[in-house]
Amino acid sequence: MIKRIIIPVLLIVLMSSVIQVKAQNEKVVDEIVALVGSHPVYWSDVEAQFAQAKAQGMTGDPYSLRCEIFENLIFQKLLVYQAEIDSLVVGDDQVNSELDRRLRYYIQQFGSQQKLEEFYDKSLDEFKNELREPLRLELLSQQAQGKITENVKMTPNETKEYFNNLKPDSVPVIPIEYEIGQIVKNPVVGPAQLKEAREKLLTLRARVQKGEKFSTLAVLYSEDPGSAAKGGELGLFSRGSMAPEFESAAFNLKNKNDISEVIKTKFGYHLLQLIERKGDFVNVRHILIIPKVSPDDLVAAASKLDSIADKVRVDSLTFEKAAVMYSDDPGKVNGGLIQSQSSGDTRLAADELDPKVFFIIDKMKPGEISGSVPYTTDDGTQAYRVLYLKLRTEPHKANMKDDYNKIQDWALENKKEKVISKWIESKSKTAYIRMGDRFKTCDYKYNWTFTEN
Repeated sequence: MIKRIIIPVLLIVLMSSVIQVKAQNEKVVDEIVALVGSHPVYWSDVEAQFAQAKAQGMTGDPYSLRCEIFENLIFQKLLVYQAEIDSLVVGDDQVNSELDRRLRYYIQQFGSQQKLEEFYDKSLDEFKNELREPLRLELLSQQAQGKITENVKMTPNETKEYFNNLKPDSVPVIPIEYEIGQIVKNPVVGPAQLKEAREKLLTLRARVQKGEKFSTLAVLYSEDPGSAAKGGELGLFSRGSMAPEFESAAFNLKNKNDISEVIKTKFGYHLLQLIERKGDFVNVRHILIIPKVSPDDLVAAASKLDSIADKVRVDSLTFEKAAVMYSDDPGKVNGGLIQSQSSGDTRLAADELDPKVFFIIDKMKPGEISGSVPYTTDDGTQAYRVLYLKLRTEPHKANMKDDYNKIQDWALENKKEKVISKWIESKSKTAYIRMGDRFKTCDYKYNWTFTEN
């Protein structure tokens, strides 16, 4: 089984920076402990993950833990090596999108961007510059691993065989799980708010035409957190990577510093300025103004949801039908059930739930529906939702009747790991993998072939 120490790339890179600075202060040069093709594994990489693993509460023999981390790093570098052979590519837009997503998560964990920056004594732009290349390599290795296992499937008979071969004391205990539905109602932004946002951009457009710098106004007024600090600059992108209306306006700009008309996308109103064109790519600055939802619009959305919930309570409408008919959430096609982002399963353990959701449904009985509660959508829009507790299970040992999907996932993962193990054994015989002295006595999980020094 492949052991993966799950450590966020942000913290790995930041810990590496701390360790490297400490090494420099102590006049110690960072050491290359392995080389896979042209990709080095540094001692600081191992130490950063080791420090983070300890911080996450992992225990055991320190050398064994470092060996496990080291082997995992070699595996990741070997995947990148294979990705280069296969000419796999990770685009800038994919990197930037994932980078923004992860940074939003960490900002949320720290409470604010300022607290994150103060804790690490780095600006958000410095974070992005440090994380961009490690993240690109991570996504590249994920893509390579996906190609290795893309044809691995699991039949019902294989799933049954896998479960029957588990020793009785190794059958996992499934904790309490919940099936929860939601109906989301996004307030309709009134015409006055739409007009106000558009006119604000028209005023800014006039100021640029009179000589003010577009980038300065973007820093001051743009409501796009990802680009405002950079003067609204988005970086080079190709067709198919932006909202259609935005993309059309960007590619219609012909000359450097040309300014677009005010355009509208699902995110709000935009003003664009051309920076450069390079073949099929374009780079623009933009200012985003998001129309604000009025308090009256929010009250109307909450009231609408409460009336829908009342219909479900008196059995004049099932929750599933209500979700399909009225919800503004894309998940309504699944009867409104909230799904795991990683597995797609609708049965979720308590630690997979948003704490705000758990706080509400923990007091409910199966079949009950809540009143309307405030909700912020993935794109930051203020909305309301009602929550429906469809099911709450009791802790139990996994069984084929109640937990087939989970068992199938375990069996599939086990099968993929066997395929990867064979791939590592084969690929390491032909790849150039040189190892230093630090980890020669490790008890490795896989049959590696190292190049002699």
